Amino acid sequence: MTSSIRQALRRVIGAVLLLVGLLVASAPYVRAVDRAREAAGPGFSRAEWATIGGIKPSVFDLALGAASCAVQAGAAIAPATLTVIDYSLPSTARRMWVYDLSARRLLFEELVAHGSGSGDNFARAFSNTPESHQSSLGLFVTDQPYVGKNGYSLRLEGLDLGFNDRARDRAIVIHGAPYVSEVFARAQGRIGRSWGCPAVRDGIARELIDRVRGGGLVFAYYPDPRWLAQSRFVQCAAAAASTAP
Repeated sequence: MTSSIRQALRRVIGAVLLLVGLLVASAPYVRAVDRAREAAGPGFSRAEWATIGGIKPSVFDLALGAASCAVQAGAAIAPATLTVIDYSLPSTARRMWVYDLSARRLLFEELVAHGSGSGDNFARAFSNTPESHQSSLGLFVTDQPYVGKNGYSLRLEGLDLGFNDRARDRAIVIHGAPYVSEVFARAQGRIGRSWGCPAVRDGIARELIDRVRGGGLVFAYYPDPRWLAQSRFVQCAAAAASTAP
């Protein structure tokens, strides 16, 4: 066998090995996309859930639709969990719900704080601006946890342009806080407020964070006219709902 033939064979073998490696490496991504397509399909509806907790069905449906639209648009991949916050409810109400999207079950139903700049017991104002100390609306994807000044915390990446896409710059994270409790609510008529973070009870923070970390979706809702009219995920969800059989 000549030298040129051996070199050609080595190049062919190398190309085959590279292709095999790429196929193996991409397998998890392909499976994730398949799961996302299944989640975003017509079978992904409220009817499949045994219970959705005390959330308003319309808010739950909008959150499901926004999550499906994010997956279809490539903004998120196969989220294991969907966390929904309804800021139209008072801070004394359990207004955060965490859902397992594969098992179709409710995992947590919790108190959650809003920003001090957003309001007192009720949140009224929302912002994407640093130092506003206001909560942000829209769809977020969870990153990885870290330990910071508020203890074990979870970074959030905002996906709604103009509404929450500065969440990382603003250090908007999920963390535990002693001012989020039923005792505090009874004493003060509201729970404590954060600087814009969706803070939760200290006793549940680590368990909740570890359940939703690494690619889960978080949907923060309020009937804000501008956000409802301009959020691409909300608009997509509304359009899909209007054409559903």
